[in-house]
Amino acid sequence: MTIGENIQTIGERIRAAEQRFGREPGSVHLLAVSKKHPADAIREALAVGQTLFGENYVQEMTEKAAELAGSGIEWHFIGPIQSNKTRLIAQTARWVHSVDSFKVAHRLSEQKPADAPAINICLQVNISDEDSKSGVQPAELSALTAQIAELPGLKLRGLMAIPAPEHDFERQRAVFAQVRALQESLNAQGFALDTLSMGMTDDMEAAIAEGATIVRIGTAIFGVR
Repeated sequence: MTIGENIQTIGERIRAAEQRFGREPGSVHLLAVSKKHPADAIREALAVGQTLFGENYVQEMTEKAAELAGSGIEWHFIGPIQSNKTRLIAQTARWVHSVDSFKVAHRLSEQKPADAPAINICLQVNISDEDSKSGVQPAELSALTAQIAELPGLKLRGLMAIPAPEHDFERQRAVFAQVRALQESLNAQGFALDTLSMGMTDDMEAAIAEGATIVRIGTAIFGVR
């Protein structure tokens, strides 16, 4: 199958899950994860109307952004953030899903170009308590949210999570439900978070069932890297 056909298939899965779980039609957005795939693959996706692309590596994102300038892409940075790379991220990405510290958020706030719109921010939650993954511990989330919400040039939109792999659908749902509960708790404290970035190729239906608004799909679109 072509990249365009794969995007159509994923779109059908998203719409079916929206219907199955009582979600508003069109409330779940597809983020095509294009890391380690060439600009030509992105062009194929663009040709069928895909405009949201996620990248994990700063240098790769900035190089692709330069090559594909003017194509209407909205770049989302979804990888671990080194503080010495925040300037490039702030200059390129409209969304940053993987913020997990005040230091990183503060640097993005300071380094956003003055004429650029606010950077949309998701806080990455280490929901499965894995040492190998970045992310804020749930117990620390409220305090960090309050700090970051005050920074200029950023728009705090929601939470992102990469749970440990789980093959049972109900167990997948249970973990995503924890992320949704954290968002609801923060909103009850007066924040206005509208985004849950969660769900990948193998667990996107469970994520949609629990409120995902952005699903991050790579392999099912572009193939194995």
